[in-house]
Amino acid sequence: MVFGIGTPELVLIAFVFLLLFGAKKIPELMKGLGKGVKSFKDGMNGKIDDPDSTGTAAETTKKEERSAE
Repeated sequence: MVFGIGTPELVLIAFVFLLLFGAKKIPELMKGLGKGVKSFKDGMNGKIDDPDSTGTAAETTKKEERSAE
């Protein structure tokens, strides 16, 4: 039990959620939520927000230094 919410209440919440958003929209919402959590974790770890870069700022700087040589 989380905060006094039992199984019947969770089932009711899930049912209302399904009615509001529909079965086709829920996977899209979860995908967006997952991207948001990943972006938040990347930001907390200091990774760059640039979609072209795949590493941290230090890794990007090292790559740029190697390519300049």
